[in-house]
Amino acid sequence: MNKGDVLVEARDLAHSFGSKRVLDNVSLELRAGDVTGFVGANGAGKTTTIQLLLGLLRGEGQTRFLGRPLHAWGAPGTVVGAVLGGVAGHPQHRVRAHLRMVAAGSAVADKRVDELLDTVGLGEAARLRLTELSLGMAQRVGIAQALLGDPPVLILDEPANGLDPHSIRWLRHFLRAQADQGRAVLVSSHLLGEMEQLADRVIVLTRGRVVAAAPMTELLERAAGIRAVRLEAPDLPTLARLVAELGGRLTPATGQEATVTGLDRVQIGTLALKACVPLYGLCEEAPSLEDFYLGIAEEEFKIS
Repeated sequence: MNKGDVLVEARDLAHSFGSKRVLDNVSLELRAGDVTGFVGANGAGKTTTIQLLLGLLRGEGQTRFLGRPLHAWGAPGTVVGAVLGGVAGHPQHRVRAHLRMVAAGSAVADKRVDELLDTVGLGEAARLRLTELSLGMAQRVGIAQALLGDPPVLILDEPANGLDPHSIRWLRHFLRAQADQGRAVLVSSHLLGEMEQLADRVIVLTRGRVVAAAPMTELLERAAGIRAVRLEAPDLPTLARLVAELGGRLTPATGQEATVTGLDRVQIGTLALKACVPLYGLCEEAPSLEDFYLGIAEEEFKIS
């Protein structure tokens, strides 16, 4: 497999709970060498999508792993590993024993368990019971378990939930390393700032629908037209009229402060200078995934 090869292809995934349509024609691709961020608000349908991908939930649509349905593979653990939160095992089992038990069920040698414990930094914690693990350690055990079969695809559902900054940083570097080794990594999250640091590509889900799917760099470029510019001026009504004439929108905040969307700081500064409107402050932040998400989410709610 080469970088950029499509390892997972899902088409027209859909699901309903009773009469409520919670997922509507979701299609996505996961590529070798890429971390794909799957972002959206809580309840957007991320977990439902992942469950459909893995065959844990019945619904509409098709998913192929390396060109075949997952059930067509004799050993699916060698094709995809998944971390869906927590470690499913007897609470009194010790970490090494638990992983060896799971490995035996997939015909994986014990040697692989010890290798992975070292890989995820839990070599010294191998004798701890599952109930003795911190949230961050449990997440690492889950990752080790997902990697037992050395799968080319790794899927994690909200893996950073509840983790401390140190654990989140470790997770970020670890997943980046997995993609650099050629794996296709899917990470769902509502932590947009974290995804901005990690993901190569982003799939944005809103109300069960994919509203954007593109490289991170492209979304950030698009965010440049969505983000707001903060300013302070004594004559906001005049400035609001001038901004509107150029297709922007000024929204007053408190006192003499306001935000402008649709124009950048250079346009606003030039506009104010020509109109002789004083500006006491003008600040434009670098575009972010949050700017993009909030912008498209706002439009989505307008048309829904």
